[in-house]
Amino acid sequence: MWNNKNVWILLIGEFIAGVGLWLGIIGNLEFMQAKVPSDFLKAIILAIGLLAGLAVGPLAGRVVDQMRKKTIMLVSGFARTISVIFMFIAIQTGSLWWMIIFLILIEICAAFYFPALQATIPLVVKEKDLLQVNGMFMNVSSVSRIIGTASAGILLVIISLSMLYFFSFVAYLGLFILTCFLTINDSKKEKTILGDMHSPRTGFKDVFPVIKERPIVLMTLMLSFVPLFFLGGFNLIIINISELQSSASIKGWIYTAEAIAFILGAFSVKQISHKCSSYTILFLCSFVIGLSQLLLYFAQIPVLSIIVFLLFGFSVGAFFPTVATIFQTSVPKDFHGRFFSFRIMLDGFILQVALIITGFLLDIMRLQQMSVTFGTMSLTMTAIYFFQFRKRKTQFELKEKIS
Repeated sequence: MWNNKNVWILLIGEFIAGVGLWLGIIGNLEFMQAKVPSDFLKAIILAIGLLAGLAVGPLAGRVVDQMRKKTIMLVSGFARTISVIFMFIAIQTGSLWWMIIFLILIEICAAFYFPALQATIPLVVKEKDLLQVNGMFMNVSSVSRIIGTASAGILLVIISLSMLYFFSFVAYLGLFILTCFLTINDSKKEKTILGDMHSPRTGFKDVFPVIKERPIVLMTLMLSFVPLFFLGGFNLIIINISELQSSASIKGWIYTAEAIAFILGAFSVKQISHKCSSYTILFLCSFVIGLSQLLLYFAQIPVLSIIVFLLFGFSVGAFFPTVATIFQTSVPKDFHGRFFSFRIMLDGFILQVALIITGFLLDIMRLQQMSVTFGTMSLTMTAIYFFQFRKRKTQFELKEKIS
């Protein structure tokens, strides 16, 4: 696997794009901090971009299934590179409208790029290597997040905001150039897109029967709500822990602990899979995530709060590569584009709902009570799907045995 040129191109590209993404995110926050006094208005501006990405999700799914994956990655990568120009204009003019255009374009590009990336991975690696490769992608994404945010914080002290976006531009351009060297065995033909784009049989509605026919796919989608509800309100929870402990430094310790544990979880999942099935890993991780939410009842204790996020980070690091592998092997390849677009839209929606619910509950109850509520919900959902799985185990025979 490690002699596979495509794997290295995708991993290096993921790292470069991740650093560029986080440089841009920190730059966005810096720009809005100077121009927008209201936190609510900041949230609205950021949401506009996310909604644009969600709106084009169905179209993106059809395009990914009907065109060559490399073509989509190149076009969306080039468009993402060009979109940074609008931030240069925004900084020069001081206009928020140019920034909103930038956010819309960047999210639309992501709506096409990431389903194409997910659909590309099974085309360039063997099925037995999918879990390990998905884990590596999670690790690379985490490392790029750490390096990107740390670099942005340092760079903003010594260079201008425009130069920060210039580095982001260079990162996206580097990703585009790397993508040109991909070699993908993809039988899709670009010419079919014009003839089939408006066909009534090329929408998300085609994905739903596929999910219905494969109960394990539906179960995995539903179990994904457990970590997503924690992740949606992640930053708000950490802010509340910091206030509860009257410590600003605890935020840094928690973020660091979670990131390190995430990387360890993603690295370890391949070895764990030798002893446990993919579904056992899912249930164990979901259970630990629910347990970690319950343990936040003791969030006023610094050491215990760090242990909670170590548990959560490790579980999520093992959970998401396993989920990606199940989807890549259980869903037919002809539906990968539409399915992964649907999944990205669903995850984005759940994260937004989780953020709103977390904020609402933190306003009406203490962090400890909210944690017990979320933890109980997570453990209940895990138990329900575990007993359903046991009851219908013969229908859930593993289609992949990862060695």
